[in-house]
Amino acid sequence: MTEFSINISQMAWPCVIALAWLLGDILNRSLHLPRISVYALTGFALVNLFPDYLSPLDNQSLVLLANIAFGLMLFEFAYRINLRWLSINPWIAITGLVEAAATFVAVYCVALWYGSTQLMSLLLAALAMSSSPAAVIRVINEHRSSGQVSERILHLTAINTVLAVFAFKLILVYWTMQTPGDFLKATSQGLHVMLVACASLLAGTIFGILLPTILRWRGRQAQDATLGFAFAVIVLVALTHASGLSPILATLSFGLIARHRRISLGRTQRNFGVLGELLAVVLFVFAASTLAWAQVLAGAMLGSLLLVMRLGSKMVVTTLLAPVSGISMRKGLLSGLGLAPVSVFLILNLEQTNSLGIATTNEWYALVAMTLILEIAGPILTQLALYTAKETPEEQEQ
Repeated sequence: MTEFSINISQMAWPCVIALAWLLGDILNRSLHLPRISVYALTGFALVNLFPDYLSPLDNQSLVLLANIAFGLMLFEFAYRINLRWLSINPWIAITGLVEAAATFVAVYCVALWYGSTQLMSLLLAALAMSSSPAAVIRVINEHRSSGQVSERILHLTAINTVLAVFAFKLILVYWTMQTPGDFLKATSQGLHVMLVACASLLAGTIFGILLPTILRWRGRQAQDATLGFAFAVIVLVALTHASGLSPILATLSFGLIARHRRISLGRTQRNFGVLGELLAVVLFVFAASTLAWAQVLAGAMLGSLLLVMRLGSKMVVTTLLAPVSGISMRKGLLSGLGLAPVSVFLILNLEQTNSLGIATTNEWYALVAMTLILEIAGPILTQLALYTAKETPEEQEQ
């Protein structure tokens, strides 16, 4: 009987992933729902229905595949970022900074008002700053959207993601410094955070310089670029995890440097082709499967408040600063709406702080609830923003 149970467990995840892909395709065609929202909902529902057979964090192969998928999406996301555009129109960068700061302050104040500790309020505020690069790039690619709103969503997401990563690490250092007798430890941790960030950026930069150089030397940029970048991202993700570096910063810097080395992925290879499509299913099914239904219910009230404050602050800032940045207030509002998706990898980051004893707090449950809602509804809101802005081929033809 034990062997039979083990066999079922081994078969469970491939079946869940296949079912999620099938449902995503069916509901996308019939109801025009984003595929990744269906993937997330399927993963969350099935893991909570059959917890004995589906334990995502205990499956090391699944964790590795999800991290590789996340790295590929981060690379392609960064590859779409045009730093020259930010220098030509600095108000876009200013909008990103103000939007992230406003989100931080709004969420921090609400969390404190609700009765959270200062540490948890700061951590929640830092994590809420970030939008999901993976969800944003998938929705934009899935609908082949292009235009001012699409580009601003991409660039604002890049800015608030990097700020969130740094803010999260610095807050942990700040908390350590407040602990009596741990000043030396806090100082060393602060230095460690800076070194890890610099080393991660350096690793991505080296990959971004070396790979285009190799492809040029071989003279096969057009044929081999997509495959070469895919292998490079896989190696970079494995390297950063093995060495304790940040795969987020490394893959983002890799994509930025590679873009400005003038190597094209090619229009036919968006999402890294079939490989990217397969890994996308794995990523979004896995991400939502790490959330527990009981935690979602426990944190629903505070999570809903944080969700409203997070999305509201982003939309208000992007709307008010839209005229000075060169677009209408309507497009500014839609740009803020498109920033709705939040990544479950924020929770995985928060799990690094289990030594602080916060893994079972009300604030933790609130973050779980907010993440689940925006894992499913976030891509739908981004899709709605792109449709309303008429930046998808279907809307442009009407």
